[in-house]
Amino acid sequence: MKLEVRAYARPFKTPLQTYHGDWSVRRGLILRMDTESGIGWGEVAPIAAFGTERYEAALEFCQSLPQQITLAELQQIPATHPACRFGLEAAWELAQSSQAAPYPSGRLRLETGGTQSEQLEVSLLKVGGSLASTLLPTGSAALDSPLLFGNRLVTARPHTFKWKIGAAPIQQELDIFHELISLLPMGAKLRLDANGGLTWQEACTWLQLCDGYGIEFLEQPLPPEQFSLMLKLRQRYSTPIALDESVTGLAQLKDCLAQGWRGIFVIKAPLMGSPVTLREFCQAEALDLVWSSVFETTVARQYIEEFLIAALPVANRAVGFGVDQWFADGWERLSPEQIWERLA
Repeated sequence: MKLEVRAYARPFKTPLQTYHGDWSVRRGLILRMDTESGIGWGEVAPIAAFGTERYEAALEFCQSLPQQITLAELQQIPATHPACRFGLEAAWELAQSSQAAPYPSGRLRLETGGTQSEQLEVSLLKVGGSLASTLLPTGSAALDSPLLFGNRLVTARPHTFKWKIGAAPIQQELDIFHELISLLPMGAKLRLDANGGLTWQEACTWLQLCDGYGIEFLEQPLPPEQFSLMLKLRQRYSTPIALDESVTGLAQLKDCLAQGWRGIFVIKAPLMGSPVTLREFCQAEALDLVWSSVFETTVARQYIEEFLIAALPVANRAVGFGVDQWFADGWERLSPEQIWERLA
């Protein structure tokens, strides 16, 4: 197997604001593997704040690999480099499958007709027949989002939106929340994501409010080290709680299950290490999963849809892949080959 690596840097239209701070540029790696069976594409998309290797470490590691590498060597990638393990193993599996998905395709496809913006909006709505949730801007900018106004495609069918909290004083966000609720299209669902940035009292305030509005779930209200408190919150309020930062790796996922978590798990596949092991575990367990984006390109997205999501029973929850509107480069319409050529 011959391995080639190319780095990318995708500026956000506007920085993404979260409890962890502002994020201005999404950096990652695109991998190309040539084998006797075919060509495989992989993506390394680390997020150090979620416990993966840093981008610089991922780049150094992949560039240090020999051009000729075996599967046994890929399986020895250290646990300190989960994003590298995901990208390299995914590329290997794609190459060995001769680019043919082993499961019914779940790939995003743009519908024909309509304006370019309308076609993009359709791609944000659907993943393999399932609705995809759309990430709104943080703070008051969400109130002016075009996805809430004058959008016949979004308002014409039930949709799911996600809004990040914990990035500003709580009273300010509560005021915005009440206005946001009044602007949601008919039948829309709303998810709140705190990125582990709330205090116990703030989490209680939000959950009490959520119980009155039928919010789909509150994602990671407290930091991972306060797992026992999140168990208590789950028992105290009716609004479901989803774990995200608490389950950035398969070992953490197994640990939360062992400690009694039976709620929602938000899975960011490119951060989880071996995709094959992740798939086998999810096939063996009946988990309430939400597949979530790490602002990866279509290289990783297509693999996740066709080799992970499509290998499991159809979920009732919208996948969290509605993030393409955060970039202006148009990569969501490019094939892996086209992205690779852009980076030449």
